[in-house]
Amino acid sequence: MSQDRPASIAAHFAHLTDPRIARTREHRLLDILTIAICAVVCGAEGPTGMEEFGHAKEAWLRQYLELPNGIPSHDTFGRVLARLDPEELHQGFVSWFAAIRDATNGEVVALDGKTLRGSADRAWGTAAVQVLTAWASSNRLVLGQQKVDPRSNEITAVPALLDKLALAGCIVTLDALHCQVETAKAIRRRQADYVLTVKGNQGDLHQAIHAAFAKAHGQAFANLEHDHDETMEEGHSRWERRTYWTLTDPTVLRRVDPKGRWPDLRCMGMVRAERRVQGQISVEDRLFIRSTDGSAQTFGKAVRGHWGVENSVHWVLDVVWREDDSRMLVGKGPENLAVLRRIALNIVRQDHHSKKSLKMRRFRASLDTDYLLQLLVSAFAIPDGPNYLEPSCLP
Repeated sequence: MSQDRPASIAAHFAHLTDPRIARTREHRLLDILTIAICAVVCGAEGPTGMEEFGHAKEAWLRQYLELPNGIPSHDTFGRVLARLDPEELHQGFVSWFAAIRDATNGEVVALDGKTLRGSADRAWGTAAVQVLTAWASSNRLVLGQQKVDPRSNEITAVPALLDKLALAGCIVTLDALHCQVETAKAIRRRQADYVLTVKGNQGDLHQAIHAAFAKAHGQAFANLEHDHDETMEEGHSRWERRTYWTLTDPTVLRRVDPKGRWPDLRCMGMVRAERRVQGQISVEDRLFIRSTDGSAQTFGKAVRGHWGVENSVHWVLDVVWREDDSRMLVGKGPENLAVLRRIALNIVRQDHHSKKSLKMRRFRASLDTDYLLQLLVSAFAIPDGPNYLEPSCLP
């Protein structure tokens, strides 16, 4: 990794506005944030766990933090998280992991929404917070998140999240909800390509693509510009074959999109997933539009990359970080804590040599400060040495 990359918490989070009144600031904001990040990496689920972690590791933390008034209380952690500007925290998150991400041309970036179920408060009639997450499948890093306006839906959150990310040369994938002309335009404005799932919410488009592939299959794709690929997996009483077809024939594309509404539409894709689980066979077809070339292999990579966000991000956050059980309800706390979890997920994934589960890595980090230090050093792209938390690196 490049040694000229920013390498401290201060380098990425010094811009945070302290929401506290000056006369009540007994603890430095970056001390609070540093302890919170380390605590969430090691298993803390909220402010109480952050305080407990701080007291348990106080001697270790004092090697790197000033802690002028000791470890902050859980009330302090809670107040700061409830009032901290989520946009500023997210800005630091994005800049941090952009610095350690080795983006490549054609990288698949999946955008998908998630509801923080524990953030709903029935007593006050508050709906659960929804966040849209961007995930880079090749680096296995969460790139950023965007809160969904409770008065709207995920569609309006997509352009806001896209504007925060460096996406030039990437392939952005979204599910059928986001198969919208304006979304496709927003992706192209970011110099990225799109792969969008097409379902019934785009009825005419869906029918046209379905008819085009039905006709193509009927004539065995004769005289049509197309490509084909296939993958197969087997194990644990499960067999699955995925077959990918792409159509890039200009005549067919004009027939599907006669008014040219979809920006830079160059290809249509179809995936047929055949599964056999415990003797039961199922077949499912899915349709897509793309601004990329007609390579069926590239198409398959993009589709599989998007499916991976469920297992690699949402499932992990629910099972390993117990996100849906979090009951932090006050102010901006749910959104800020969601950012900290995604930071922690990225940090734990920096151990590229361990074959242990993420859960076991977190457990080891909670027991072994040397291992926790190793994770942080990797996440901050420091060549060597524990200089990422030295007081001189903090404002």
